[in-house]
Amino acid sequence: MLIDTIKKENMLALKTKDTNKRTVLSIVINKYMIAGYEAKANGKTLDDKDLISIIQKTVKELEEEKESYEKGGREEQVKNTINQIDVIKGYLPTLLSEEEIKKIILSLPDKSVPTVMKHFKTEYAGKCDMGLVNKVLRSLN
Repeated sequence: MLIDTIKKENMLALKTKDTNKRTVLSIVINKYMIAGYEAKANGKTLDDKDLISIIQKTVKELEEEKESYEKGGREEQVKNTINQIDVIKGYLPTLLSEEEIKKIILSLPDKSVPTVMKHFKTEYAGKCDMGLVNKVLRSLN
């Protein structure tokens, strides 16, 4: 599982004293553990799709954090945040391109917005940007 890889990378970052990498990997691991406790309380288990979702949310949070640092003129923090974003983006699958999304939408029998969005959420969770799916869908209509 992907979480095992991240834990190993975290230990390696600890040994090599890479504090930036260790910080962001620890954040992801902690969020995964918290989500695991919540899932277990509801009788569910987490898989790689859940971890990818956690990583994507963390990337969004770091992007917002970076913008705040840029507004405050804190260049060192901006660099650190960019490095952290790069580290965890490496664990995300390659996102579908606009062209691939368009092909998938055209292959669907029902091209209504709710149906297409539901299809992408279930079949391509974590593998596509839902905003881009919406944009492509609207350009086809």
